[in-house]
Amino acid sequence: MTSAISKWILKTLGWKIVAAESLLPIPKFIIIVAPHTSNWDFPLGLLVRKASGLDLVKFLGKSSLFKWPFGWIFKSLGGFPVDRSKSNNMVQSYIEVFNRFDRFAIVLAPEGTRRKVDHFKTGFYFIAKGANVPIIPCQFDWEHKEVRFLEAFIPTDHAEMDLEYLESLFKNVKGRHPENGI
Repeated sequence: MTSAISKWILKTLGWKIVAAESLLPIPKFIIIVAPHTSNWDFPLGLLVRKASGLDLVKFLGKSSLFKWPFGWIFKSLGGFPVDRSKSNNMVQSYIEVFNRFDRFAIVLAPEGTRRKVDHFKTGFYFIAKGANVPIIPCQFDWEHKEVRFLEAFIPTDHAEMDLEYLESLFKNVKGRHPENGI
């Protein structure tokens, strides 16, 4: 699908993309998308990625999505399978992936699920810190039909304060199922 078609679909559905200008020159980054409350976030994200020209952005998905018969589809869309049943140092493996490329980006849903959670999981933060890449918060605002890319955030040496700040950026954003937002 081309960028023009993706833009047309989003416009037809009433969606608007609001992007921070500072996004354009960044060669490596992690996008965190929240609230993640619906399966519809995935196709919306694919449209936004194509419409925004962010084809370098890959996504992580639970390993069951990458099995037969549809696994090839998710891989061709830029997916990386994650086995959530094992403790296999995913943070370090993604830091190593970032270090192998001059240009690389992934998108993560920091809640880790579509269900209600009290706080973000922290893996995205420690990947960004270890790979020395910025975090770009992205709000999926279903109430206003806006996808907003906020200014890039550089993790500091104060993880607890940083995570509290990042969560605060999504507090009043309503997902497709607002009752499941943080």
